[in-house]
Amino acid sequence: MTPIPALKALISRMTLRRSLQALCLGVLVSALISHAAEPSAADGKKESASAVDAVKKAMFEENLKKLTPIQRQVTQNNGTEPAFRNEFWNNHREGIYVDIVSGKPLFSSLEKYDSGCGWPSFTKPIEGSEVLEKKDTTHGMIRTEVRSKTADSHLGHVFDDGPADKGGLRYCINSASLKFIPKEDLEKAGYGSYAKLFAKTEEAKKLETKEAAAPAAATAPAAPTPAGGGEGK
Repeated sequence: MTPIPALKALISRMTLRRSLQALCLGVLVSALISHAAEPSAADGKKESASAVDAVKKAMFEENLKKLTPIQRQVTQNNGTEPAFRNEFWNNHREGIYVDIVSGKPLFSSLEKYDSGCGWPSFTKPIEGSEVLEKKDTTHGMIRTEVRSKTADSHLGHVFDDGPADKGGLRYCINSASLKFIPKEDLEKAGYGSYAKLFAKTEEAKKLETKEAAAPAAATAPAAPTPAGGGEGK
């Protein structure tokens, strides 16, 4: 027979072992429940992106309501307007182009050129930080999409077949994503700080005109001297 003290010690050790097992099991279950309750990093990113989208939509709700069907299709659904049948592809006026949703400046007429593609084309943005680039693999192609930072509007795509002397890029932009502000309206429209861009071009034009007129004046024939000398009577 097992002595009473030894039996008591055995029972005590078994009880302690069971208590430890129960404690470990409780900790494990608690950890599993906690992990299941926490969102994954991917879920967190999705929720964060959704929250940001919701805030942006709320900020520009009134502007979004004013969009035409083609403007909404382009900016909100990544659509593309018809080539050569859009508002600004052949616009040669001086001014800036802003996001139709947020009003943030995007491009200037100073960087606009005729690429022959049928959409407004620019060599660079007026504000680089407002135009974001994103890889686009839709339609069986690999392209670089451009979107506006503030309103997340789809603008178009950027390609590397632009003028070499201007950096080699061609920002091919949908007119429907843009609003044009003529240079003479910049001040009253709240874009007065951009007027200086065109002031420089005006000074350059005046200088070119002056330089072109100087050789013509130098080679012009002298006026004939009145007969008899001196001033005519």
